[in-house]
Amino acid sequence: MAGTGSPQSEPDGLGPPVEDHRLALARFLAVESGAERVEITALAALRGGAIQENWAVDACFTGGGFAGSQRLVLRTAASTGVADSLGRLEEFAVLKSAYAAGVTVPEPLWASDDPEILGKPFFIMRQVEGSAAAHRITRDLALEPALPAIAERLGRELARIHTIRPPLTDLAFLAPYEEVGPVHQIAGFRAYLDRHPAPRPVLEWGIRWLETHVPAPTEPVLCHHDFRTGNYMLQGAVLTGILDWEFSGWGDPHEDIGWFCGKGWRFARLDREAGGIADRTTFYRGYESESGRRVDPQRVFFWEVLASVRWAIIALQQSDRYMIAGECNLDLALTGRRATECELELLMLLDPGGMPGDA
Repeated sequence: MAGTGSPQSEPDGLGPPVEDHRLALARFLAVESGAERVEITALAALRGGAIQENWAVDACFTGGGFAGSQRLVLRTAASTGVADSLGRLEEFAVLKSAYAAGVTVPEPLWASDDPEILGKPFFIMRQVEGSAAAHRITRDLALEPALPAIAERLGRELARIHTIRPPLTDLAFLAPYEEVGPVHQIAGFRAYLDRHPAPRPVLEWGIRWLETHVPAPTEPVLCHHDFRTGNYMLQGAVLTGILDWEFSGWGDPHEDIGWFCGKGWRFARLDREAGGIADRTTFYRGYESESGRRVDPQRVFFWEVLASVRWAIIALQQSDRYMIAGECNLDLALTGRRATECELELLMLLDPGGMPGDA
């Protein structure tokens, strides 16, 4: 989660350096904003964000265009991470492109890789209000009447993301689609499992299905690659921000659709295929009305199968950060059990009775 959240105790690896660099951070904010002076009045870690660290920054600006109190979020890397994640300056560039395309995101403000400020790259964005807590969103009875409209709105937001297409100078650092498409992803999954100390035969079987069902190439678009319940903010029933862009890259638009509809992101409502909040036809309607393109169910099915494999691999990578890299974080350790849930979903998806058409 990137936009806001509840303060928590400072996690290992970043707490003291943030306090140690408070004055340098204040000077950075003053220079970037044109303020005469900036005082950081509060600094607290935010809940959420399994790969990056997010900090609420309350700052008082004197002079310049940001005069007065401002609520900001600082986003930087955790002490360990996932190899496929973008760097913070790259994620900042993607966020700026999404903001320019009219996607509902926290406004990106400034970024730096100057080691004298924080010791590692970071960026600053405006804080947006609301909650991204997926278990609450999917079981909140007060939200029930608004959920179909929220799902349709999310479909429109995703369609806006997909208006961003290569080539784009500001996103030239993103790998070409030919290097990150389904064939490359599947090969990466297999390579990871080949190195992993524990056998995962169901994942191997799912990977083999994917290898033999790769869809025909398509014109790539910018994919969020983690567009799901838990990565958007709601203030009541109002969407206030799409969060966590660290996995963004060029891809098949159906990839984001399949990820959003995957069972792993339905949380308390497994019966609601679109992110645990609505039926998928409602989500599709929003996407199709904004994009002017029809959703292809068979392509979505392929990407849903791939989503189960990908989420399983990510879950194992997260638990590796605890089990192998030694990061002291119980959430990372517990995430590993999600891989087994994904394996069960693969068995259900690939049952002949569950496949659409001749998939």
